[in-house]
Amino acid sequence: MFSHIQKGSFIKAIAAISLLAGFIGFFAISFPSSTYAGEVKISGESIDVLTKVGQATAEIVAAVRPAVVNISTMRTIKVRGGENPFMDDPFFRRFFGDQFRAPKERKSANLGSGVIVDPQGYILTANHMIQGAEQIKVTLSDKREFKGTIVGTDAMTDIGIVKIEAADLPTITWGNSDKLRVGETVLAIGSPYGLSQTVTMGIVSAVGRANVGIADYEDFIQTDAAINPGNSGGALVNVRGELIGINTAIFSTSGGYQGIGFAVPTSMAKTVMDKLIKQGKVVRGWFGVSIQGLTPELAKQFNLSDEKGVLVGDVIEGSPAEKAGLRRGDIIIEFEDKKVEEPYQMRNMVADTSPGQTITLKIVRENKTEIKKVTVEELPSDEEQQLSKIRFDNLLSGVIVQDLTPEISKKLNLPERVKGVVIADIGEDSAAVSLLIRGDVILEVNKQQINSVRDYEQIVSKIQPGKDILLLIFRHGSTLYLNLSAK
Repeated sequence: MFSHIQKGSFIKAIAAISLLAGFIGFFAISFPSSTYAGEVKISGESIDVLTKVGQATAEIVAAVRPAVVNISTMRTIKVRGGENPFMDDPFFRRFFGDQFRAPKERKSANLGSGVIVDPQGYILTANHMIQGAEQIKVTLSDKREFKGTIVGTDAMTDIGIVKIEAADLPTITWGNSDKLRVGETVLAIGSPYGLSQTVTMGIVSAVGRANVGIADYEDFIQTDAAINPGNSGGALVNVRGELIGINTAIFSTSGGYQGIGFAVPTSMAKTVMDKLIKQGKVVRGWFGVSIQGLTPELAKQFNLSDEKGVLVGDVIEGSPAEKAGLRRGDIIIEFEDKKVEEPYQMRNMVADTSPGQTITLKIVRENKTEIKKVTVEELPSDEEQQLSKIRFDNLLSGVIVQDLTPEISKKLNLPERVKGVVIADIGEDSAAVSLLIRGDVILEVNKQQINSVRDYEQIVSKIQPGKDILLLIFRHGSTLYLNLSAK
């Protein structure tokens, strides 16, 4: 038997062992089992959750993918001057003539995506994919190939429609992009780099993105689902497998995926598609105002309590807005009882209004609320915009100019101070072809200021044949004088 001392020592030893075992147990619980056992166990619950997520994603893709097609196009483009680095230098051309400017043709191929939205063969895609295409080949998910024909294109929203002659085509279900919320899971399906039927997954990063510089009318869905070149025209779908957007562009400095992609919402795409199919073109409303957003500083200057609404910067002479009594400095806060908070909202709402319809605006003028009735007209097309139509018998013969509208100024990124007419085209046989280029803004002719096509025609029509012409133009961020000479 143990003595009393021995028993005490034994009890102490047992206590020490128990304490040590407790520490070992604590560390075993606190640290991953792999630290000691060399093995990590995945719980059945985790496997079940991830399996269900994977199965759900696979089901969505299986339902949607047959309606997503690969589109390849071919077009002929003209290249001036080959690869000569001096071909755009007017002084170089003046000395060496036009032998460096002879246009050369080459074939250009493009790859993208599309979505079958109608069993009759209508395919929704991106305008920039098909505009100007001479040949279109559509490849379905089952590898069948068809010749595609262009039904219509709309550069202002970057939407295009292609049709193929085929039966029993799979189609996609339309979703309501207006109900889309930031944070929702989405899938992008397309053909990046020609790799057909590629699927990426992400979330909605933002809605209502505008002022991106991709199209005239912007209301983009922004997503971090990987979108790369070739995804253009492909489908952006929600977790119900519904089409909520048409992938149109990426935001990248390298040309590849950087976590920011844009899609045209179906609310806009479907409206454009219906008009292209039924009318052959997109008819938009217009009432002739130039608008801008309200900053805190502007709101303070106009004594506004908040920054809601859009500021009228200009009213076009003779426009519906002028006839309705709108003025520069008015703040539009409601359009047909709908709140107006951003310029892009206003532009889109006006564009969606049928010409001839009278709409109600609520405005703030000098701290007082007023109601204005405006009868919307059709947005003038590029062909209907004011162009010079007179053929001059002088050195500016063949130069076609156009009024400098706010929209054109925005596209050309012109400062507000630049006023004049923009060169829309130059005839190949024009004496000015070696000095002027499309997009030049003519500010003065023979030291006389130009503010409109009417000014231009009045001044240029008086210039005699063979006489030198001094032009002041704005090009690439700066003004410069050019002298047109017959010698």
